Amino acid sequence: MNELKLSNVPSLSVGETVRLLADSYGTIIKKNLPISTMPSVMLWGPPGVGKSQAVRQIAHQVEKQSGKRVDVTDVRLLLYNPIDLRGIPTANEDKTLAVWLRPQVFSMDESDDVVNILFLDEITAAPQSVQAAAYQITLDKTVGEHRLPDNCIVIAAGNRTTDRSVAYKMPKALSNRLLHIEVRSSFDAWRGWAISSGINDKVIGFLSFREDMLMDFDPGNDDTAFPTPRAWEMVSNILNGVNNDVETVYPLIAGIVGSGVAMEFITWARAYEQLPSVQEIFEGKPVPVPVNTDVLYALVSSMVCYAREHKDDLNAIANSIKYAELLPPDFAVVLLKDYMYLEPDYRDRLMTIPEFSRWMERKGVLLNGVI
Repeated sequence: MNELKLSNVPSLSVGETVRLLADSYGTIIKKNLPISTMPSVMLWGPPGVGKSQAVRQIAHQVEKQSGKRVDVTDVRLLLYNPIDLRGIPTANEDKTLAVWLRPQVFSMDESDDVVNILFLDEITAAPQSVQAAAYQITLDKTVGEHRLPDNCIVIAAGNRTTDRSVAYKMPKALSNRLLHIEVRSSFDAWRGWAISSGINDKVIGFLSFREDMLMDFDPGNDDTAFPTPRAWEMVSNILNGVNNDVETVYPLIAGIVGSGVAMEFITWARAYEQLPSVQEIFEGKPVPVPVNTDVLYALVSSMVCYAREHKDDLNAIANSIKYAELLPPDFAVVLLKDYMYLEPDYRDRLMTIPEFSRWMERKGVLLNGVI
């Protein structure tokens, strides 16, 4: 069987994928068209790029756009046998025929105010016999004798065979039933998500300084631990939940992203020792502006993190915008752009702050093409 080529399918960032699919499903639902108007979707990409995260974000956006509850059923096909998708056979009431008990994962809410997403994750890691059993699901929304409800969206995801992960070649008959998107890493899209999702400020700051470290997956490298968006989210969870001192939890971080990257992270994190008081900045007190580039990256990330925790205190936000006027222009632009990610429509709240409105009038054009 020839290798399935991805050179002729669109390559989108996680953010672009989420917007495109969420808007498409949202439009279909608003127009009261059948969900089947959109073919089932296949998301391709290397390990850790954010395919599973994209599906969760799509569900959230569809929920916002449609006003309906969105339930996600996550099925890891790698763990299934073909018979698992059809159900367990048993005799009918008069013992003359075999009937199939429907698997619990396919028992979905069919209510009009609900949208279901069936997420067939790791489909390329499943043996071809299981992939073949997915034919009916992706095209006909049926599983043996069982039919998925009309309000069910089907999205599949998997690694490429070139990623040297567990991945079988997808049969052409199955691939032709799907809408294919290759998901690629994008720092700009990741940064916006990270700010709104509470990713640790040291992680955001380091990756702002070393964007190339967001995704350093090389299928030809035998390293067990390597940086990916998924890996950095795990690092953030450790810093937020276990200990925010990078040197103390270095072995844990090295076990996620590799010792070399973890050592670079430690070296960079030492810039935090030179930070001025972020709290005093938001209190409107005079604070000197750092001159070291590393410290400026760390300062911007720390200010965004502080603003995230105090986003309802518009006086404090105004004080920080006054301070931003003292920063080098590139860093001021990044800071104010990041403020817009604090929560949906936060820009509207920022526009009620005179300092922000004046800055937009004088320098808003600088936001074009910046994070």
